[in-house]
Parts: sequence; structure tokens; C-alpha cells
Amino acid sequence: MKLFLLAMLVVASGSAQTAEFISDHMPTASCHASTVVELANGDLLASWFGGTREGAPDVAIWQSRRTASGWSTPYAVIREPDIATYNPVLFHSSEDLLWLYYKFGPHPSSWSAGRTFSRDEGRTWAPVEHLPAGLYGPIRAKPLVLKDGTILSGSSVESYESWACWIERSTDHGMKWQRIGPIAAPRNLAISQPKTGEPYGIIQPSLVDLGGKHIRLYARSTQSIGRIVQADSHDNGLTWSEVKLTALPNPNSGVDVVRLQDGRLVLVYNRTTKGRTPLNLAVSRDGEHWKDFYDLETEPGEYSYPALIQARNGDLLMTYTWRRKKIRFVRYPLGKILQ
Repeated sequence: MKLFLLAMLVVASGSAQTAEFISDHMPTASCHASTVVELANGDLLASWFGGTREGAPDVAIWQSRRTASGWSTPYAVIREPDIATYNPVLFHSSEDLLWLYYKFGPHPSSWSAGRTFSRDEGRTWAPVEHLPAGLYGPIRAKPLVLKDGTILSGSSVESYESWACWIERSTDHGMKWQRIGPIAAPRNLAISQPKTGEPYGIIQPSLVDLGGKHIRLYARSTQSIGRIVQADSHDNGLTWSEVKLTALPNPNSGVDVVRLQDGRLVLVYNRTTKGRTPLNLAVSRDGEHWKDFYDLETEPGEYSYPALIQARNGDLLMTYTWRRKKIRFVRYPLGKILQ
């Protein structure tokens, strides 16, 4: 009886490990690029894009809310007329608005950005605003909101042969933005020569605050580079160091990173240089040396574009693409992270 009560307390506290699909019956044939946020009452809200296939005109931004009774039936929250949408990103700004940024267009090399906000934790949304040309907001990973309210969005551009990262920085809650960059990969990082017309570079940076004014980004790289890369700022994102390689492989697939309340960093990434499996969690005390501690997926298939946050109770919360057919949610207890 005592063991049963203890198990019930563990589940009630939210510290039990959870792995589940947001829906076993997704409303679209294809889905990808999820994002997740914890709401003020402890509920979760996830978004992703879904439709016939990536880039198809019917692709919309979808959402589901997780309450104590589980995930709600997915529903479309944003549709652009006759054009695909991509890469939603949910986050709270310092004035307690819940923001939703996304992209729309025929292809990532020619897309534009839109956004909306909610004052009631995603139950209703303001009219969509299309951003000016050249301004994208967070491309895939959550932005970093500093203690003073400054928003640092990890952005990037995919041109014909050249990919590069940028930082979009706002000190007035997203009204005006300063675009900082490019943060680009020098050619000497390449482990193989890209073919003519093949892109070279880095995209989709994920940002962490390392204390003081030290900000670090970790970014996806093209296969000719083959590693996760990093760069540093020591003035809260105004200037950046040169890009350098980490020891971690990357198969041209998205990563995400979070700094825990105890100061450690956790990274979710594909530990391979080809394909998008396996999908793994790694931990670091200094952001330089990493130790894998959990395999989220190891079977054949695509497991990609992870979104990672830390819940208020300390647990890791993440969503990711499961074979382009479903969105998977995992809660990983803080106490199980490798010490």
C-alpha cells in the first residue's frame, strides 16, 4: 500500500517519465517542426505545421493543449491563403504575452514571417501580423528572453549556396528589432567540399544564457561541415565570436539546448552525420564537454526538429517530429539527468 501511494505521489508531482504522441490520429498526412511552452497554470501548449506534405499549399499551423486529462484534439490556428506555413515558435515575453511566430511561402529560401500574440495563454489570438521583408523572428528554436526583457531570436537565411545565422534583438518587447550578423561558418570548417549548388553553412541557432553577459549559440550545419557549431557573445548578443566546431556530430538537422536551473546545459540532437536517427539527450557543465545520458529514439526513421524547455518543477519537456507522421512529447524527470 505504501509503495502504491508513493508511486501515485510521483505521478501527481509530474516527476514521472512520460513519452506519448500528441495524437494517435493526426489530422494531416504529414507534420513537422513542433514547439512547446508551459502555461501559467501548468498546462502545456504545442504547435507544429501539418498538411499533405512540407511546402504544400494546404500546410497550416496546428496546436494542441495538454491538461490533466491529456492532449486536446489538434486544431488549426493559422492558415495562409494558398501558401504553405512553416516552423511555429511559441514563447512568453517578459510582459507575459504568449507569442507565436511562424513562416509562410513557397520555400525556406523565399519565405516571409508572421506572428500573433495571446493575452489568455493561447485560448484566443490577436490578428496575424506579417513582418517586414528581411525580418523573420526565431527561425525554429525558442528565443532567449533576458532578465531585462531583451528578446534574442536565433534567426537564419537559406540562400542558393550560402546559409548563415543572424540574431534579431529587441529591447522593446518586439516592437523594433536590431538585426545582428551574419554569423557564418568559415570555409575551413568544412570536412568535405560541397558540390556546385549545394548549400554550405549554418542555420537555426538555439541560444543559452551562460551568466553575466555571456550568450552562446549552438547551430545546425550542412553535411560538408558535419558538426554542431557554436559561437559566443559577451555583451548580451550585440557582437559575436567566430563560429567553431563542437565535438558533436550533426546531419544537417535541428538541435535545441536549455540551461537548467542548476546551471548545467542539456542538448537534444541527432548523434549521427547522416540521416535523422538516433535522437539523443546530452548534458554539460561547461558547454564544451558533453555526455550523452538518454536515447529518445534509436529505430530507423526520421526523429527530428526537437524543441526543449525546462518546466517549473525542473523536469525536461520536449516535443519532436516522429517519422513526419506524428509529434511526440516526452517529459524527462530532473532527477534522472546524469550528474
